[in-house]
Amino acid sequence: MPRIVSLLPAATEIAAALGVMEQVVGVSHECDFPNEANERPRVTYCPLHDAGLTSREVDHWVRRALRDNGTIYTIDEPLLLNLRPDVILTQKLCDVCAVGYGTVARLAETLPGSPQVINLEPSSLSDIFNDIRRVAEVCDVPERADKLVIQLSDRVEGVRRRANRIRHRPRCFLMEWVDPPFRSGHWGPELVEIAGGYDPSGRKHQPSVQIEWQEVLDAQPDIIVLALCGYDIDRARRDYEILRGFPNFNSLPAARRGEIYLVDASAYFARPGPRIIDSLEILAGILHPGEFPEFISGGPDDRRMERADTSAV
Repeated sequence: MPRIVSLLPAATEIAAALGVMEQVVGVSHECDFPNEANERPRVTYCPLHDAGLTSREVDHWVRRALRDNGTIYTIDEPLLLNLRPDVILTQKLCDVCAVGYGTVARLAETLPGSPQVINLEPSSLSDIFNDIRRVAEVCDVPERADKLVIQLSDRVEGVRRRANRIRHRPRCFLMEWVDPPFRSGHWGPELVEIAGGYDPSGRKHQPSVQIEWQEVLDAQPDIIVLALCGYDIDRARRDYEILRGFPNFNSLPAARRGEIYLVDASAYFARPGPRIIDSLEILAGILHPGEFPEFISGGPDDRRMERADTSAV
């Protein structure tokens, strides 16, 4: 069985869902699910995490680090050497989300045995399913991928079928960053669409990009979902306080109606693994709670999502 180092939280979750976590000998600093991942040595580090920076400061730090160093991550090369991986799972999708493919590929060439570097670069749900199949092939369990993809696809089609019966499709702004504002991209607008909504600002199957706040005002979203890339509900709650201070925020239909939601994007929306289907179901519960009552918030102890407090708007 190949020894695997996963530098991508989604890849680690895929390996777990395929039942091959025993082959994963090392993970990134962000790999935190399932709990078994926390027992593996961590081969990457990022000083940005837990630095206490504001949303704007994070954006500035990331842009400067990418400009000066080409990456925001540090790899523990001696540890990686000691782990003797046969396969390294990484990505080309986003230099901010995880260690870049080029960095890993160059390092792999210096390691004994020249481990195989597998690039996962999804931009859609179908790409995510294909990544599951790729990891399964590397682990010699292709039949498990077939079973898992069927299960996940059935859940997708279940949401799609029920949402298609609903005539009203609310305008939903899936916001990936607050300061500065970023619109959603890749699979995000696709999830909104399947769940029975429409993201007028989204870039389906394309990278997320920064936009001007005026574009949000012009879009007049009925619902806003704060899915801050790489962060949980606690960060979304903090940044919501920044958002509500933006000019004319209270003129938005979403603000007037109290239809603003905070989600754990680190675990769900920004992690293209099996739990991306949980993200779809969370959105379905937000957009159409009457049709999808089983997916609405479970209350204050629900760490997946919560409705923002708009009482002061």
